Amino acid sequence: MNKFKYICLILVTTFVMGVAFPVGKIGMLYATPFFLMGIRFVLAGGLLALLVAKKPRPRGGRQWLKSAVIGLSQSAGVMGCAYYSMHWITSSESSIITCTNPLIVIILGTILTGAKYRGRQWLGVAVGFVGVAMTFGLQMNFQIGTLIGFAGAVCFAAATLLIKRWGAEFDMTVLAAYQMLAGGIVLLLLSAFTEHAYFRFTGASVLVVLWLVILGSIVQFSLWFYLLRNGDPAKTSAFLFLVPLFGVLSSWLLLGEQIAWYVSAGGAFICLGIFLVNWEGSSREAANLAKHPSGV
Repeated sequence: MNKFKYICLILVTTFVMGVAFPVGKIGMLYATPFFLMGIRFVLAGGLLALLVAKKPRPRGGRQWLKSAVIGLSQSAGVMGCAYYSMHWITSSESSIITCTNPLIVIILGTILTGAKYRGRQWLGVAVGFVGVAMTFGLQMNFQIGTLIGFAGAVCFAAATLLIKRWGAEFDMTVLAAYQMLAGGIVLLLLSAFTEHAYFRFTGASVLVVLWLVILGSIVQFSLWFYLLRNGDPAKTSAFLFLVPLFGVLSSWLLLGEQIAWYVSAGGAFICLGIFLVNWEGSSREAANLAKHPSGV
C-alpha cells in the first residue's frame, strides 16, 4: 500500500471514529447505551454479512471462535466499556482513556510478541497522549469509570494485535461482519441484564442509527481491519490520537460545543506524536530497519 493511499484511508477512518462520539451522544437521547450499540453492531454485522455472502466464510470451529473473540474485544469490549464508563466520567474523559490504545499496543506487542520499537516511537506515543489530554483540557478524575474506560483501551489493544496475528486467515470484510455480529449480540445481552432498554423512533433517531450502522460500523471497521492487516499495528494505532481531535471538532459542528485554545495546542502535540511514531529516520537508519523489520 503506498503512503498516500495509507494516509487517506487512515484519515477517513479516524474521522469517522471521531464523529461517532457526538453522533452517539445524540443517539443516547433516544436509547439506552448498550441497547443502542447492540442494535448498531447487529444491524451492521448482519448487513455486511449479506453483502459479502459470496466471499469465503470462516472455516471450522477455530476460525469462528477467533472471529468471535475479536468481536468480544473490538465491538463489545471497547464500546461496552467506553459507554458504561460514562456512568461515572464524561464522554471526553472516556475517549481520552480509550485512545491510550497505541501505548498499550506497543507495551503488549513488546511483551507478548517480542516486537521491538525505537525510543523515538515510545516518545511519539507519549507525546501523542499528552496531546489528547490537552485537547480536553487535562480535566480527568481517577475513579471507577476510569478503570472501566482503561479496560476498554486494553480490549482495543488486544483486538488490534489479534487482528494483525489472525487477520491473514480471513477476508477482512467477512471478519468485520462476523465480529460485529458477535459483539452486538453480547451488547444486547448486557443491555437485557443491566438496563431498562428502550428506543424512541423518530426521524432523528433513525438517522443516527443509519449513520452508526453504515459509516460508523461497516465503513469504519472494514477500513480499520484492512489497515491493520496491511500495516504495522503500532504505527497504525498511533493515528487513533486523531480520534478525540476529530470528536471535538465534530461536536462543535453538530452540538455547538465551544473549542478552547488548548484544542489547537493539543492538535499540534498529536501531529508531532504521529510524526515521531511513523518517521523512518535517515536512509541509513531505514536500511537497518529493513534488515531488522521489528525494530532495533
